[in-house]
Amino acid sequence: MGLKILHTADLHLDSPFGGFSDEQRQLLKQQQKLLPGKIADLCQREGCDLMLLAGDIFDGEASRDTMDILKKALARCGVPVFVAPGNHDFCGPNSPWLAESWPENVHIFTGALESVVLEDLSCRVWGAGFRSMDCPSLLEDFHAEGEEQYKIAVLHGDPTQRESPYNPITAGQVKASGLQYLALGHIHKAGAFRAGNTLCVWPGCPMGRGWDETGDKGVCIVTLEDEAKVQAVS
Repeated sequence: MGLKILHTADLHLDSPFGGFSDEQRQLLKQQQKLLPGKIADLCQREGCDLMLLAGDIFDGEASRDTMDILKKALARCGVPVFVAPGNHDFCGPNSPWLAESWPENVHIFTGALESVVLEDLSCRVWGAGFRSMDCPSLLEDFHAEGEEQYKIAVLHGDPTQRESPYNPITAGQVKASGLQYLALGHIHKAGAFRAGNTLCVWPGCPMGRGWDETGDKGVCIVTLEDEAKVQAVS
């Protein structure tokens, strides 16, 4: 059956939704708070083995209500959840990723690239977290080691601009990584490319924050066997 993964990013919870009327903002914020629960439902319905959250889960400072909603949704998934904070929710002073207590099934990468082994799934997951609004390249000179069948990574990063201040990622780095699957966040439109034996995917934001963020995007259901197979879910 392989390893089944839910990969999402860029929820931007508690976005201000500037440019909308008061009534529109209220409706949009209400709908945005439903996202964690919908994603948890999808994870259960698809029978996923784990979940990858590739940064910018919060837009900035998060409300108490939003954090509680997210915690309950992630706990309800019932599978390991890996979070790689990005430039909007970086691990700085007062970060909810550092200051809050999270469910036992949630692992948050809060600094340099590191890995966690899931022995029952024969899987090793690498990740890192932004420590400020910008971040140098995290995959420079990286190659996945280990005897596990599945080698994956979750990062917030920019695969579209070599000089990006937000963890620029190149095709050469992806090819040399030795990963089967690289889960990214940051770009709000869905995209993907394969370099060597590695599939690099960014799902786009699940809910647009303006008229320029429309289209099919938001969540990917990934099955790892000999190669990564992706089903996009908007």
